[in-house]
Amino acid sequence: MRARRLRDAAMTSPISHVLTIAGSDSGGGAGIQADLKAFSALGAYGASVITALTAQNTRGVTAIHAPDAAFVTAQLDAVFDDIRIDAVKIGMLANASIVRAVADALRRHKPPRVVLDTVMISKSNHALLAPEAVAALREELLPLAGIVTPNLPEAAALLGIDAATDEAAMVEQGERLRALGAQAVLMKGGHLGGDDSPDWLIEAGGTLRLGGPRVPVTNTHGTGCTLSSAIAALWPQNATLADAVAQAKTYLTGALEASDRLEVGHGVGPVHHFWRWW
Repeated sequence: MRARRLRDAAMTSPISHVLTIAGSDSGGGAGIQADLKAFSALGAYGASVITALTAQNTRGVTAIHAPDAAFVTAQLDAVFDDIRIDAVKIGMLANASIVRAVADALRRHKPPRVVLDTVMISKSNHALLAPEAVAALREELLPLAGIVTPNLPEAAALLGIDAATDEAAMVEQGERLRALGAQAVLMKGGHLGGDDSPDWLIEAGGTLRLGGPRVPVTNTHGTGCTLSSAIAALWPQNATLADAVAQAKTYLTGALEASDRLEVGHGVGPVHHFWRWW
């Protein structure tokens, strides 16, 4: 009887609509492709606005093409004018003009939840954001973010300081980023090293440590994209942002643990977005 009630409630609850604004990964492991896979795996309908095309595989990025900012605006307006958007995930933005176009659209359409993943450098060490766009990202988009999810090098670049080397510095830098306008900051501790991979969620009401064992796998392509898109998909489904972040981290851990079930490419392979289903 309880199972039937839960099923009926799920059937009558509206499915969340989540928009990813990001670059395309032709290899399918990160960017738009990873975002849409994570949305689907977590029960959300995904829409997309493509801000860049990358020629990319598991071994690296060989070329990037950024569309005109006016075309990015046209995509944004087409989606927002027709589809109810419950959450937005922002990833690779390529250049300052596109950053400003996205910020302008967010101010016009006012989506209720914005997850900003500050994508700057690919896992193969290829620049994905023009240097002059970092200031635009900090000044235009940070104040519009419900949560920003930098790794330690990205947080340092946004603040113009050295990367954190311990958890106390992570929290301090997260608080400094929140002071720039973001409602919340998730400082990702993957670059710290060690057996644990701690993240810190900094909100107005305090800080929360989200620990977890480091998963010893080689297929880690798209981890940042997957975590931020999971947060965007789960946020409308949860009462608090902290619950959504914790569930997203659990989902990513499972995707990493199952990643060796995939045999994609000859470099750093992707995580397994559908580990619960396949």
